[in-house]
Amino acid sequence: MATNITFHPGSVTSAERTKLLNQKGVTIWLTGLSASGKSTIACALEQHLLHLHHFSYRLDGDNIRFGLNKDLGFDEKSRNENIRRIGEVSKLFADASCISITAFISPYRTDRDSVRELHNAAQIPFVEVYVDAPLKVVEERDPKGLYKKARAGEIKEFTGVSAPYEEPLNPEIHIRTDQLDVTESVRVIVEYLESKQYI
Repeated sequence: MATNITFHPGSVTSAERTKLLNQKGVTIWLTGLSASGKSTIACALEQHLLHLHHFSYRLDGDNIRFGLNKDLGFDEKSRNENIRRIGEVSKLFADASCISITAFISPYRTDRDSVRELHNAAQIPFVEVYVDAPLKVVEERDPKGLYKKARAGEIKEFTGVSAPYEEPLNPEIHIRTDQLDVTESVRVIVEYLESKQYI
């Protein structure tokens, strides 16, 4: 823990940023198994929001590990830290009145709950989206060949195979991607955001 530091508040308020951008900041947290459709939905959602003239930014699990989190592995402690960092980053984006879209497996409830609490403390809306597809379906999709490698023992601690995924108990949105396509999934999220007057 850093010492000899003092938080320096700015003079620009959240209300001023909201007025400038004509939108409220919010974090949309997509969680689910690998190949459930998180990244695909996040990309489509970001594009759709752009067409609606809303400022948004997408934070993707793999992409973040090329930079900010390239020092982390996939053991439980590293996974915890991965989500902690992204929680802080997504909160900063949302505090700037950006619609922050995250696509991370984020397998542990305690980690997701911690991110929610971080947002709640800052009075920033947090929308958990459970991108759900049965294990059989995601293994059939397996676009990166990861499940095949995990089943062969080439990848250790792989979520859904040799490491747990703890399903959200009360997500704001629950999307079954074995039943809805990408366009329908985006529509569900956008309708929720509109109902809450986030956009």
